Amino acid sequence: MITLFEDFKVKGLRLKNRIVMAPMCQYSSDENGFVKDWHIFHYASRAVGGVGLIILEATSVEPDGRISFNDLGIWSEQHVEGLKRLTSAIHENGSKVAIQLAHAGRKSRTAVLPIAPSVIRFSNSEKYRQPVQMDKNRIDEVADNFSKAAERAVLAGFDAVEIHAAHGYLINEFFSPLTNKRKDEYGGSLENRARFLKEIVQGVKSKMPHDMPLMIRVSADDYYEGGNKVGDVAEILNHISDMIDVVDVSGGGIMPENHVNTFPGYQLDNAAKIKEITGLYTIGGGLITTYPLAEYAVNTKCDLVYFGRQLLREPYWPLKAAKEAGIELEWPFQYERAKF
Repeated sequence: MITLFEDFKVKGLRLKNRIVMAPMCQYSSDENGFVKDWHIFHYASRAVGGVGLIILEATSVEPDGRISFNDLGIWSEQHVEGLKRLTSAIHENGSKVAIQLAHAGRKSRTAVLPIAPSVIRFSNSEKYRQPVQMDKNRIDEVADNFSKAAERAVLAGFDAVEIHAAHGYLINEFFSPLTNKRKDEYGGSLENRARFLKEIVQGVKSKMPHDMPLMIRVSADDYYEGGNKVGDVAEILNHISDMIDVVDVSGGGIMPENHVNTFPGYQLDNAAKIKEITGLYTIGGGLITTYPLAEYAVNTKCDLVYFGRQLLREPYWPLKAAKEAGIELEWPFQYERAKF
């Protein structure tokens, strides 16, 4: 019987529990992508609250890869200092932290000419422009920007790196047959649609210490007719399974409409299937708010559990859940007078 508060080790990273804070954009940076006080307070408070691993929000590898003008960036050496302040604040309060490296692709609202595998606009909304199809030079340039970002992440003190390949952003756009209509070596078969990710992973991996885990967030289901299902995504992951350590399992986002019935734990079955097919560690979740469901998850579906909205509502939820589980956790001494 595994408890949610049992430690977990992957490569050189040891987590004090199985609780993961999901990456959630804060849209609180400036137009240059720098860390602000909000980020320090926001993430450090979840570390105080007892989260085992915090995954930083989508952090763009180039200016035109941002979702919005208020996204964090890591495309410049100038970003390292602020990110180092952030990792230090998280570490000082007892948590580990991963950075999510991202490129929004056709869903970027900062790019004058968004890029994508094919010329297919995300929606007719004025927020989204028609993208241009990436040629080989641009593909190589973006892959190189991911690897340079990984190098900066190491300098900034992150404990792990996560590549964002979910929610309809650039890498996911290469995955999905709904958005990738290419006829070259980056389109068509699953192997070809995985090629862009594989090249990114190879570059990122080359910049990381050998004992630092590499994670990837995927949309395990496009939730749209003609799109990828969990078996397709697992097959894509099998092309890189020897280079990655953990799969963070989410879903949707490739199309403006999602055809999915959400409920507490709705991503857990997909996490279990990816774990079974690939043999990789998985992080599962999806609207989980209770200790019993999270405990069930780590015993039957996945290795770690991510919490999103629940940690926005209750930064100290892990301390509350430990009380419910009858587990004695050390509280910050400043807060002991309020201990349950």
